[in-house]
Amino acid sequence: MAIRDNIIIKNNELPDSPGVYFYFDENDEILYVGKATSLKNRVNSYFTKAHDNRIGELVTRIRRIDYIQTPTVIEALVLEANKIKVLKPPYNILMRDDKSYLYLGITNEEFPKPLMFRGLDLEKIDVDPFKSELSEKARKKFLAIYGPYTSGYQLKKALEFLRKMIPWSICEPPSVSKKSKPCFYRHIKQCPGVCSGEISKQEYRKIIKQLMLFFEGKKGRLLKSLETEMLTASKNMEFERAAVLRNNIYALTHIRDVAFITKEDVDLPFSKVRLESTIDLEGRIEAYDISNISGTSAVGSMVVFKEGRASKEDYRKFKIKTVIGANDTAMMEEVMRRRLRRAEISPKSWPLPEVMVIDGGKPQVNRVQKVLDELGVKVSIIGLAKGFDRKQDRMVYDRSNTNLLQVAGRGKELFQKARDESHRFAVKYHKELRSKASGIKKKK
Repeated sequence: MAIRDNIIIKNNELPDSPGVYFYFDENDEILYVGKATSLKNRVNSYFTKAHDNRIGELVTRIRRIDYIQTPTVIEALVLEANKIKVLKPPYNILMRDDKSYLYLGITNEEFPKPLMFRGLDLEKIDVDPFKSELSEKARKKFLAIYGPYTSGYQLKKALEFLRKMIPWSICEPPSVSKKSKPCFYRHIKQCPGVCSGEISKQEYRKIIKQLMLFFEGKKGRLLKSLETEMLTASKNMEFERAAVLRNNIYALTHIRDVAFITKEDVDLPFSKVRLESTIDLEGRIEAYDISNISGTSAVGSMVVFKEGRASKEDYRKFKIKTVIGANDTAMMEEVMRRRLRRAEISPKSWPLPEVMVIDGGKPQVNRVQKVLDELGVKVSIIGLAKGFDRKQDRMVYDRSNTNLLQVAGRGKELFQKARDESHRFAVKYHKELRSKASGIKKKK
């Protein structure tokens, strides 16, 4: 079925470009707002694909289609959220409870933090995220709240992308009596040094203001702000800083959208009613295992899965260097510290994963979490404690982590697959070392 003749389309055509589309009824009242990688393909899919009764009802009521083109998908994500908040389209609310939407809150504290919240989480602290203006009570907790966002995954990727140009932080500043070590993100230049006391409140607020400009849909003002900073740095002969700002301006002007194009841009909305996790099981999943016999020839393995498949070129192996005797938990800590150290040095070659799968139970998971907390690294962890068969394998993870709760069940088979592969890879390397140690040449 093609778009009906009784529907008016802006400019009589739909462009094959990113943007936000608007559906109106016969009274020219807004029905629904959505974003698209391709406005043409997305809107046409409503009229050419099979859909459930809810979408069918929406489609029968459409009489006019408007749209706003955006240079990139990430800007469509921002524009869609801002338009939903202002227009409050009935089908956006009807098809998805506003308490399940994701929001970006900028906390109101000495060093503000950008944090993701569910509508339900905000309601618990007496904040109404759907109001255009924050109440006086809400302003004590937040500088701003942006959303609702229909894609948690894309919001997370947008924040990760922006952090490379606008290095925000979720760290706490060091106390007067105690110095703090720089966090992991400080080492890779994605934290401006809140954790180590290297930036003032005033300078940090400027960074947060830049982040807020982007999520307000004011990229033009943000670029002008960065250009002004670049010129000032150049005049003050701070040429290294000026070069960084120049590169950031270029990156923001030439955004690459690959990371933001997901299955959402193909499937119709509302086909799934569960809450969406910000963990992407199609993304990078890492699994770790230790192999040794009474502590001898001890090794660790890291295997990587992407899009649910083994990515063997990303596998890494570790010869244990600092642990004497059979102590798998301490060995896992060594592997994790070395892995994260390499991520500091070469973040592009060693990107952080969506989930780390640890072969083991609470002791191993707790030790890895301790290392992550110490280094200020935020990655979800799942331990797999072996049962007598695969059905009895027990998953060990933080049950208060709502993101993990939402993917643990449907991701278990993938996590087991990755764990089994990490075990195979570790045993293979362990046997190689044992053979060398015993003077036995490996058979070809």
